[in-house]
Amino acid sequence: MRILYVTLGIVVADQITKLLVKGFAVPVLGITHKGYQIGTSFSVVGDFIRLTYIENPGMAFGIDFGGKMFLTLFSIAASIGIFLYLLRIRNESFIVRLSLAMILGGAVGNLIDRIFYGVIFGTAPLFYGHVVDFVDIDFFNLSFLGYNITRWPVFNIADASVSVGVVVLLLFHRRFAGAGHEARTAEARIGASAAHLEGGIEAAVEKSDPGSTST
Repeated sequence: MRILYVTLGIVVADQITKLLVKGFAVPVLGITHKGYQIGTSFSVVGDFIRLTYIENPGMAFGIDFGGKMFLTLFSIAASIGIFLYLLRIRNESFIVRLSLAMILGGAVGNLIDRIFYGVIFGTAPLFYGHVVDFVDIDFFNLSFLGYNITRWPVFNIADASVSVGVVVLLLFHRRFAGAGHEARTAEARIGASAAHLEGGIEAAVEKSDPGSTST
């Protein structure tokens, strides 16, 4: 299950970047990083990419649905389900396993925020922490149903990993599922042909050797 190294890498990168933005302290080692205040925003690549530090209680890109506890429990269940499914398809196509590993990494990354950040930083009880977002990217000016969108919703590495994983899965899963079905069908046909050929050979041997039959 080396594909899980992808998941681990995403979780580590996600948490490191979040802690660099939010700040942290390890008193035992004498390490302190101040981080930024919530609402801080500054340019990284012109106005196209900005670092904008916000925290949200919802899903990816700030979507809120069902309440915090529901989201946390749903994320735990989904993460366990994806992990078990990865174990089940460990010998299937790489691209499908890669996409699921990316989704799992993103889910676990944000799950850590929700479960532990509130307690670690003293802002909320266990399971009620907020997710740290900071990547702020320019977007096409778009007006829809009275809403005017000029920038993409602020996100983090975990959000990006989930989104890319879902897109890759949607693009390639059907193709590889079809290829797998064709391969299994071909194997079945080969097996049937081999069994038929073996049966024919046995019949020919018995016919050519009368002594092999009982009287």
